[in-house]
Amino acid sequence: MGTLKEILAQKIQEHRPRITKLVKESGKVIIDQVTIDQCIGGARDIRSLITDISYLDPQEGIRFRGKNIPETFEALPKAAGSGYPTVESFWFFLLTGDVPTDAQVADTVAEWKTRQVVPQYVFDSLRALPRDSHPMVMLSVAMLALQKDSKFAGFYNSGKFNKMTAWEYVYEDACDIVARIPIIAAFIYNLKYRDDKQIDIDPTLDMGANFAHMIGQCEEYKDVARMYFILHSDHESGNVSAHTTHLVHSALSDPYYSYSAGLNGLAGPLHGLANQEVLDWTLKFQEKYCKGIDPTPELIEAALLDTLNAGQVIPGYGHAVLRKTDPRYISQREFCLKTPGLKDDALFKVVSMIFEVAPVVLERLGKVKNPWPNVDGQSGVIQMYYGLTEFDFYTVLFGVGRALGCMANITWDRGLGYAIERPKSVTTAMLEKWAADGGRQLS
Repeated sequence: MGTLKEILAQKIQEHRPRITKLVKESGKVIIDQVTIDQCIGGARDIRSLITDISYLDPQEGIRFRGKNIPETFEALPKAAGSGYPTVESFWFFLLTGDVPTDAQVADTVAEWKTRQVVPQYVFDSLRALPRDSHPMVMLSVAMLALQKDSKFAGFYNSGKFNKMTAWEYVYEDACDIVARIPIIAAFIYNLKYRDDKQIDIDPTLDMGANFAHMIGQCEEYKDVARMYFILHSDHESGNVSAHTTHLVHSALSDPYYSYSAGLNGLAGPLHGLANQEVLDWTLKFQEKYCKGIDPTPELIEAALLDTLNAGQVIPGYGHAVLRKTDPRYISQREFCLKTPGLKDDALFKVVSMIFEVAPVVLERLGKVKNPWPNVDGQSGVIQMYYGLTEFDFYTVLFGVGRALGCMANITWDRGLGYAIERPKSVTTAMLEKWAADGGRQLS
């Protein structure tokens, strides 16, 4: 059968010649052009990053290792008594591209349990912070506190560093991080919002179920956690958290430094913090327009027009890449619709009606390139229903899931020996000259 690490080692060994051949035989083949608006506009759509972990298609959304979200959920072995896979089985799938057997899932779950114990000094570091620190600050600090135990850093400093085997030490750190981060997140939640009343790890539970247990959640929430962490795991390499993690690690900074940086990017309101802002807006929208009454299409359309005419946006709608409804939104919506109580929840009814009306209104007005909802348009409603009313914790949940994609990516980055990232800069004067000349004259 082989362990996850043995299977991954074989796949990396098989993949390396493909990269060598591309550079040697086809390195000067042009695959894209760069325009001035791309240069000024955040390098949007410039094809210059490599990942085989996931790909984001503008029309159909994310594919993990070639499978869309329904295919991924269908293919992976399910947690006991659940319709959703374990996060551990998804981790195996992200790293290898193979759907694991039940035995391989059990092996991965068991391995995570040996890694999930967090050193006491990390908890002491978090308790030393002001209690009103943002939970994302706490999560980033915890990553840095763990850095002293980095196996990759130890290997690099040993004087025996070998770029061909360096990935093995990244893998060890990556596995430690994905196993420990839900434990740290649960600790932060209890520290900030439950008067530091901590709940011990249940060694019989898989990662998602154990996270639900440690924050005192109900049985149903175990599936919420499994679904949420998988859906938020990866969105190809160009998003801020994934790109930042990759960029920092390209300097051979270890996974702890790298993912702490990625988390700091995730905390931005244009990235992971958006889920918090969307729910806050939705609650205020409900209070203003739908208090005590069921929403109707006519009511929601008038309310949305009122919002847009006031110069405000509709949070949770539009996406930098997607041009259709985000399949992560659909997956969460389907969970709501099949969950008794949630489908009749007043806030979900508002969100659901906005979903039916907002794209039509936005498309008619031409307000955004993509008038369809993204993942943030739905995720906060589910958390709210299960009693997680602390908005500023939502990005921590995102960070737990995103660790899976970021750690899988940098393990492969090191396995394939990718170079330090160093784009070339230009000046505004250069752009103005090239604009006047009709383009840069290539020698």
